[in-house]
Amino acid sequence: MDPLLQQISEKFGVHFMGVAPYLQEKGGTRLRMAHDASGLEVLACDAQPALITISNSGIPAFLSTYIDPKVIDILVSPMKATEIVGEETKTGDWTMETAMFPLAESTGQVSSYGDYSQTGVAGVNVNWVQRQSYTYQVITQWGERELEKMGLGRIDWANRMNVASVLTLNKFQNKSYFFGVNGLANYGLLNDPTLPASITPIVWESVTTWAAKAALSDGSGGLAVYGDIKALYGQLVSQANGLVELDMESPMTLAMSPESQVYLTLTTTYNVNVMDMLKKNFPKMKIVTAPEYQLTSGNFMQLIADEMEGLRTASTAFTEKLRAHPIIIKSSSYEQKKSQGTWGCIVRRPFLIAGMLGI
Repeated sequence: MDPLLQQISEKFGVHFMGVAPYLQEKGGTRLRMAHDASGLEVLACDAQPALITISNSGIPAFLSTYIDPKVIDILVSPMKATEIVGEETKTGDWTMETAMFPLAESTGQVSSYGDYSQTGVAGVNVNWVQRQSYTYQVITQWGERELEKMGLGRIDWANRMNVASVLTLNKFQNKSYFFGVNGLANYGLLNDPTLPASITPIVWESVTTWAAKAALSDGSGGLAVYGDIKALYGQLVSQANGLVELDMESPMTLAMSPESQVYLTLTTTYNVNVMDMLKKNFPKMKIVTAPEYQLTSGNFMQLIADEMEGLRTASTAFTEKLRAHPIIIKSSSYEQKKSQGTWGCIVRRPFLIAGMLGI
């Protein structure tokens, strides 16, 4: 030990416990012996020299960081195709590439009666409408070290990867129900080639869109919006052409974008809004919103007669829903494929669907 430190230790009973190197400076010592005013020998300190270590008065930041165990999921747009048509069916399986939907039409003619007459005949004409399936897949991968590192952040990584794979599949499935699959005889509720041509909104004081009608200074926007829905119902009745029973009491679905639904709150007359009038005049009408009705060409809406004579007007169809293939174990990671299949939306009676573009 340094002689001075030895002296301090013996005289004052101070034991430095191995920290002597930190008490010395280049060219001198920080501690020294001195005498006070009365002549007593005391332990004195020089001015504090520069630190050998880095100046710090805190702790590592991560020690004061809290990680909330509740993970906030990023929201995605809702999947409403099946809710709109009211039915989703499993059609065939994943080995089927083509589906045929038979259409049967009764035929016949009468003739004057005669005891020995053999005239007059009845028959059935059958057509087969074809649709093609589309099978698609997604692969999830996760590593052992990756799992451990995400676990440090309280993230259940393998489960999160599975959730993402299922969501990815179902989002595409819903999109195919609206728009089908390009290049195949696979169509959606919005682009089936058998659907009647869409009509345009009523021109009301030189404007057509609901946003412009809502901004009218005379406050007649609510009546204009209701007039468009009434015109769409009139189009649906016209397409049915009296061949089937369709009236204002029939179960119907009015589908539109969330943006368009806002205008159903517009007041018409006597403080009654559009929604109130719809409930009064179409008591069995259901209103469903979906983002897919907000098209680049303008906001779109459809009025669908839900069913007729026990047959749904349209249904979404799939071959497989979430086929989970085996988990492949690799050297230090895992891999799994998941697949699904879609037929798009099967529109059985297109004349019971009326559309309006540009609202």
